[in-house]
Amino acid sequence: MNPRLLLALFLTGLFAIGAAAYAIVEGEDESADAVYEGFAGSRLPDGVRAPSFELTDEREDRIAMSDFRGEPVIVTFLYTHCDDTCPPAAQQVKGALDDLGHDVPALAIAVEPPRDTPESARAFLSKQRMLGRMRFVLGERSELAPIWRGYAIRPQAPGAEHQARIVLVDRRGFQRTAFPVDQATPEGIAHDLRMLEG
Repeated sequence: MNPRLLLALFLTGLFAIGAAAYAIVEGEDESADAVYEGFAGSRLPDGVRAPSFELTDEREDRIAMSDFRGEPVIVTFLYTHCDDTCPPAAQQVKGALDDLGHDVPALAIAVEPPRDTPESARAFLSKQRMLGRMRFVLGERSELAPIWRGYAIRPQAPGAEHQARIVLVDRRGFQRTAFPVDQATPEGIAHDLRMLEG
């Protein structure tokens, strides 16, 4: 092969590697917030209130949506025997809280009663290292159904996987943004939480 052609190919490859390295280094200097204009998640229609409820959590303590008025809330939909979409959803929330630098209320609404029990919820949260950072909202199917409807969620059923979504609720109790779990990132969720806090 011609030595000049070899040298030209070598230099072209070297410049390409250098340009890629420069782009990576420069990209790291930008904050995650600079990447997004507006909300990172899908913006929900104005005026859609988060459904109210008064149920119990994994510790069998009372939990109500009204307890969290005045601060943004992360709401997701999990079941305790899930090995597919639920662990990644819990990890997205965990990563968002870590990125945010402080915890905000994070709720997992059970989607598989009666299999979702206080014991199985504690085990799930412990395995995900979210015990104490996320609360599992538990109840009978008839008690949870209005919550599912209020968030347009299909619960777990034989042969049909539940809808995996993370929804952010603002300080006034309105649903503001939503992330399908397969499109969520901790940085995007944290970005939207900062907007809701501000």
